[in-house]
Amino acid sequence: MNEILPLTRRGAGRPTKEQAEARFEELLDTALDMFLEHGFELTTIEMIAVQMNMTKRTVYAKFPDKAALFLASVQRAIERQIVPDEELRALDDGDLRETLRAIGRQRIGLVRTRNGLRLQRIINTESFRFPQLLMLNYNQSAKPVTDFIVELLEREAAQGRVRAADAKLAASVFLSMVVSGPVRQIVAGEPPAADHIDALVDFAVDLFLDGMRPR
Repeated sequence: MNEILPLTRRGAGRPTKEQAEARFEELLDTALDMFLEHGFELTTIEMIAVQMNMTKRTVYAKFPDKAALFLASVQRAIERQIVPDEELRALDDGDLRETLRAIGRQRIGLVRTRNGLRLQRIINTESFRFPQLLMLNYNQSAKPVTDFIVELLEREAAQGRVRAADAKLAASVFLSMVVSGPVRQIVAGEPPAADHIDALVDFAVDLFLDGMRPR
């Protein structure tokens, strides 16, 4: 008589690398949303764990404390705002005016995304507690754009098409002129209409280039 062996159930097993990475990304997104909704002070690891259907132990296994989780969630949001170098350089069609217009629209467009809006708001509300957020965002997201504009201005100055000046200062002024106003409106919940943004960018670029004309 053949022995009947008991059936064995196959366990769920460990998650795949892709599943683990997706779950980790979900944790960072959820944490950022909760920090935005409740503020850093009132948000707890337990609240985030419950929202994620995790145990606090699981969260603490990944992050030693709430501040570490907060900084990781903001860092991930910053990384999503970084424009790849090849994508940035693709905006350069050889015409400085059109290239600057494209850069301005791109920077404003990034803030209009869900990730961009969350990032700007969390920096605005928590940078007094974490002042490093400003430089983290600038160095990773804004500085490469500034450096690219510096390169464009130095190229044009070498050809005599714009006046020789402090290109880094000029690039900073350009981004402030073109981007700061619309970004403030977007973050305040009153985003300008697309045609208004286009008109503002065009006007600011022309004003900037007028100031950069060779004297």
